[in-house]
Amino acid sequence: MLDERLTTPAEMKWATLAEGIDFTLLYSSAETGRWTVLFRAQPGSFFGPHRHLGAGEYFVVKGRMTYRVGEAVAGTYGYEPLDVIHDHTAFPEYTELLFTNYGPVAFLDDKGDVASILDHKLLEDLMDAA
Repeated sequence: MLDERLTTPAEMKWATLAEGIDFTLLYSSAETGRWTVLFRAQPGSFFGPHRHLGAGEYFVVKGRMTYRVGEAVAGTYGYEPLDVIHDHTAFPEYTELLFTNYGPVAFLDDKGDVASILDHKLLEDLMDAA
């Protein structure tokens, strides 16, 4: 069975993921763990330390994101391999970021231990509650 879909802007629901960062879930797969979201990040918002437990890809639709690799401005594509750790990912201005991850992301505490897991299921639950 094909899982073809078309999601229009009017159909998109938004939920909060972190302070100043909202998302809409465009696709998720319980079978593979893959998920695609569009983030809307307010100026000054950020993601704390995290480790990618699946490779990820992003495209900056508008705005600017800074992290250990450098600065990604509108029109930038990026690839993040399995097991990469980002200490701080910041959005110094309003940013829209299309992001696909091929598995979970583990957010880390001050000691480097896993504090929480962001995966397809959590994203689905947050969308259901929105």
